[in-house]
Amino acid sequence: MRKWVLGLVLAMGGMESAMAQDWAIVVHGGAGVIARADLSAEQEQAYRAAMGRATQAGAAVLADGGSALDAIEAAITLMEDDPLFNAGRGAVFTAEGRNELDASIMDGASLKAGAVAGVTATRHPIRLARAVMDHSPHVMLAGRGADAFSEAQGLEQAPPAHFFTERRWRALETFLRQAGLPAPVRPAGIAAPDAAERLAHDEGKHGTVGVVARDQAGHVAAGTSTGGTTGKRWGRVGDSPIIGAGTYASDASCAVSATGTGEYFIRLAVAREVCALVEHRGLSLQAAADLVIQDKLTALGGDGGVVAVAPDGQMAWSFNTSGMYRAKMGAGQPLQIGIYKDEP
Repeated sequence: MRKWVLGLVLAMGGMESAMAQDWAIVVHGGAGVIARADLSAEQEQAYRAAMGRATQAGAAVLADGGSALDAIEAAITLMEDDPLFNAGRGAVFTAEGRNELDASIMDGASLKAGAVAGVTATRHPIRLARAVMDHSPHVMLAGRGADAFSEAQGLEQAPPAHFFTERRWRALETFLRQAGLPAPVRPAGIAAPDAAERLAHDEGKHGTVGVVARDQAGHVAAGTSTGGTTGKRWGRVGDSPIIGAGTYASDASCAVSATGTGEYFIRLAVAREVCALVEHRGLSLQAAADLVIQDKLTALGGDGGVVAVAPDGQMAWSFNTSGMYRAKMGAGQPLQIGIYKDEP
């Protein structure tokens, strides 16, 4: 009997050890009007490759035993440097011709979080959001204060020219013309667009990047980064840097990163709502995401999507737009990339 009990204990310990090795990552690069007719074959290939690079960068951290937070930072910094996405270097312009960047990150194990809004000089806003979480007593910093904190933390700074992309500038000019607003003076000393920049697709107002991850220790985390919406005015801030709206993570439920028309995501507290449905109503991760996006968000008139991951390794995404750049990968599960609505 004793040997049987010992064998059972050892077997259960082995099962727990195997479970502890699981990891998962889900990435989005923005949702919006993304149809097959809108993307050339070259553009589609570029976006799939970029999503793959970001996902594999985060997956490499997780497979090596790294934390979910580190995986998120690794993936999002790549996307912030990629002009295909509305974050960091590819950010859209405000009506005044500025790039104002927002980001947030949250640790599901401790419920610690950091966020920044309206920053203008930090190359990687997601790193600044994490610095707020790790090295300040606050959760959110904005504008000049956030920029000053970034410098004080020794984070890499970048001039306005770093964030300038020709396609985003043309999108601003079109927006202002249609709105009957004056166009700002084009910045001087801007280099000609490179090949990667020319492949960027204007997905509308919904471009954002985000990552959720579950590490080998069973902890989840979420991060989101964006340039906001083209032609935004008056210091507008969307859902991306708002904990509970665009980003939320808790080991008691799940981790969520959102992309879409931020005003609606704020009103519904979308990221937290998905987690609450998992925690308090016992819904599966996919069912919770679908209920919030397909039912609640759609009924309110909002559009966009989410990616999510749970501590047990469940992965999910849901969106009510024609497309969302998305990818996922897990321990023993191959990389899966999607763009259009009719893809799994």
